[in-house]
Amino acid sequence: MSLQAANAAPAETFSAIVPSDSADMAVKPRAIYVGVQGDIVMHNEAGAAITFKAVPGGTVLPVQTKRVMVTGTTATFMVALF
Repeated sequence: MSLQAANAAPAETFSAIVPSDSADMAVKPRAIYVGVQGDIVMHNEAGAAITFKAVPGGTVLPVQTKRVMVTGTTATFMVALF
């Protein structure tokens, strides 16, 4: 299966995201579900912090990130989709 097809397939597992300013996630998710609206600060592949502003609750962000930061993140009830 190609990488594109694998990323388009439904998530097989999921877990709550616990934001951290110092620890990377063990596995990068294929997407992030946002339960309650807010800002999300994530690290990109280069390690730079990027802010997604005012992400609506109920959104599935198709991003792969190694870290969701505590500082600056106001969205809550986020779930990593694998």
